[in-house]
Amino acid sequence: MNTAPASTDAALVARAASGSEHAFRALYRSYATPLYRVAYALLGDAADAEDVLQETFLVAWRKLPTLRLAGESLLPWLVTICRLQSANRMRAQRRDREHRSDLTDAVPAGTDVEQQVIGADLARRIGDEVEGLGDLDRGIFLLCAVDGLDYAAAAARLGVTHGVVRNRLSRIRSRLRTTVKENSP
Repeated sequence: MNTAPASTDAALVARAASGSEHAFRALYRSYATPLYRVAYALLGDAADAEDVLQETFLVAWRKLPTLRLAGESLLPWLVTICRLQSANRMRAQRRDREHRSDLTDAVPAGTDVEQQVIGADLARRIGDEVEGLGDLDRGIFLLCAVDGLDYAAAAARLGVTHGVVRNRLSRIRSRLRTTVKENSP
């Protein structure tokens, strides 16, 4: 394992904590390979291990000014950071997988754009046809076909007989069926 001599870790840490990029670069060169191996062993993916290695040194750079080196080597402290960063990465990946799984469950299996366009066009034609009806016929259609009232209730609301509602609704439906047939391929 390529590690810095133990006697120099304390001096390099002190200089790096004071802002020396040269000292920090020396620490990086000394410990990058063993830390990469730790990250790779935990994560099993080279790209993730490289990311965790960079995150480890970023955290170390930020915490160096408050570090009190307990032993002669910086490696145990860096390995602890590396293990924590690896655990964070695994948790984030698990959350991402669960989130993607939730999203795929919520998305419909397939959408037929052609059917949506045809359906929108047909709905527009039917709407135009209903708009072209007289007031009484439009009222009968809306009350019976849209609101779901029976003939007697629609007749009472409109002030006409049951027979008028039944006959006019039959004619309206025939007219709309013609519109639908004209729209069919």
